[in-house]
Amino acid sequence: MVSENEITALAVHSNKEDPTKSKRAVESSGVANKDNEGIYAAETTNRRNPIGSRLSSVIRAFENQLIEYNLEARGIERVAVDERMKRNSWVSYLQAFLLWISINLAPNNITLGMLGPAVYGLSFRDSALCAVFGALVGSVVSSWMATWGPVSGIRTLAFGRYSMGWWPSKIIVLLNLVQMIGYGLIDCVVGGQILSAVSPNGMSVAVGIVIIAVISWAVATFGIQVFHYYERFAFVPQVIVVCILFGVSSVKFDLSTTSEGDARTVSGNRLSFFSICVSAAITYAPLAADFFVYYPENTSRAKIFSLSLAGLLVSFTMALVCGVGLASGISTHPEYATAYNEGQGALIVEGFSPLHGFGKFCSVICALGLIANTVAPTYSAGIDFQILGRYAEAVPRVIWNTIAVIIYTVCALVGRSHLSEIFTNFLALMGYWVAIWIAIILEECFIFRARTGYNWAIWRDPSKLPLGIAAFTAFVVGWVGAVLCMAQVWYIGPIAKLVGAYGADMGNYIGFSWAALVYPPLRYLELHFVGR
Repeated sequence: MVSENEITALAVHSNKEDPTKSKRAVESSGVANKDNEGIYAAETTNRRNPIGSRLSSVIRAFENQLIEYNLEARGIERVAVDERMKRNSWVSYLQAFLLWISINLAPNNITLGMLGPAVYGLSFRDSALCAVFGALVGSVVSSWMATWGPVSGIRTLAFGRYSMGWWPSKIIVLLNLVQMIGYGLIDCVVGGQILSAVSPNGMSVAVGIVIIAVISWAVATFGIQVFHYYERFAFVPQVIVVCILFGVSSVKFDLSTTSEGDARTVSGNRLSFFSICVSAAITYAPLAADFFVYYPENTSRAKIFSLSLAGLLVSFTMALVCGVGLASGISTHPEYATAYNEGQGALIVEGFSPLHGFGKFCSVICALGLIANTVAPTYSAGIDFQILGRYAEAVPRVIWNTIAVIIYTVCALVGRSHLSEIFTNFLALMGYWVAIWIAIILEECFIFRARTGYNWAIWRDPSKLPLGIAAFTAFVVGWVGAVLCMAQVWYIGPIAKLVGAYGADMGNYIGFSWAALVYPPLRYLELHFVGR
């Protein structure tokens, strides 16, 4: 950031936009048609509170208390141009790179890489190639979405209203809340497994889960300033310990065993693992812009995209390939197989075992790296709850953050013995809806708003946003395609069954394609008959 004090002032103050600014002319974005400047009605935020006046005063007092303690009180309100950082520096651009490395270079992605050899029976080479290129595809989408934060000053799923409309967009918000809470669950379980494996007689997995959840809640509650500051430095110990893990465990990587099954089965398993890695990266898209809304409007989109992509790809490559290597040794090293049966986190600890006491220390540092990964969905979940409606918006983000943490902590405690099943079923399933949603967002941007751009003043005005019939219909059609082509443990679609013994997961690509084919004609009809 330009300075820590500057972003603190921006994030903490002006939780609700000043009513005296309600008549301010809306700023045109870089993608808007200049001919449209000044023709839109100004954004009005001085509206009647949907909750009672007494409760409203209590909430306002609570928000003022947050400000007094230098915490971020702002929720989903658009960050206007004059409320952002005044300029960019090399530090603020570098932050886009470091933030994604800190968020993503975490043990949960190491355990994701393990699925290639351990679940899909792929060789080290096949698993590593599918992991890296799958992460690349998903990271391109998430990096593009991140560029909308400075342009709009609007949180990611509020920006989604310009394509999905006011009511259908709530479905996307609910799906994303499930996704964010699911990631928190996975992170807590992996962290609990690692901490428990380090001290098998002194700490249970449940205690480790609670430790990760509480620290993540604290960082997310402090707000965007602490979030950015934490993520700026969190990558340093993670890079060190992951490099150490590569060094001490690589001698046990199995680089020679080939993938299991006939050619069709191997092809299907490659595609399924590739799809899971795509899903892991693409699921950052619904929150990517949230972290850059305080950047100036003239921020270079090319730089934000390039640096975000580099940060995601570097961190994914290190984490996924490390996991692939560890899991490749399960079949040839009994101690690795024993550790994996205890949990994926235990296998990471076993990888450090040649270092004895120092290896346990590295395992703890590795587990604490999950905090950086958990803070991002925790922070965004609080914002997403507010997007559900005006009553939800009136509840401070901090309270919603707390509710999200309670939910995923309880779920983690209940599901701590079934991490592999959660990973393989949850991640792929969540990737389907994001791919379909992205198809609609892309076509709305490049086909229907290529000339007119976006009027950022109407982001909370249902009467001026799209009705959403076209988007909702395309979304449902995309889901039909995804269901026909998904390959999960509990269900394999009729089309996916045609590939190999275990099917091939093509849900992401078919869902995206079907939605992309259906949306343009439906949107043209919607514009013709509805006009918005």
